[in-house]
Amino acid sequence: MPDREADLANLGVGDIFHAECPNGASVICLVLSVTPTTIEARRITTQESLSFDRQTGVEQAAPEQAVAIIDSVAPLPSEIYNVFLELDRKYGALMAMDEESRFQDLEQFKLTDAEKKALIFVASHYPADPLPPPVE
Repeated sequence: MPDREADLANLGVGDIFHAECPNGASVICLVLSVTPTTIEARRITTQESLSFDRQTGVEQAAPEQAVAIIDSVAPLPSEIYNVFLELDRKYGALMAMDEESRFQDLEQFKLTDAEKKALIFVASHYPADPLPPPVE
């Protein structure tokens, strides 16, 4: 049986993990930095910066905000991992553009076959290897 605290403590820069919002939204994140108390990550698909408690895996957010909770840190196969790194770069470049430029060519937002395959893969991969829920 996985040890939630140990698995969270083992996350390092460059790792990808999965969290879930209270509404069921999937949050696939790339670890940017870790401290003894915090995991700083970026949500790949939206480029949103998120901070998680390193011991509980609960997002550190303002009191009125719903928080995401890390629910799996299962490693990805290298092929899928690399697709997510490329997706992170793609969305990072898009978000760096000014709004007018970003929306001039909507084709750039279309998912490639590899990206679709990666997203379909994680839909079953992460639920198949969950962390125990946080202790309340």
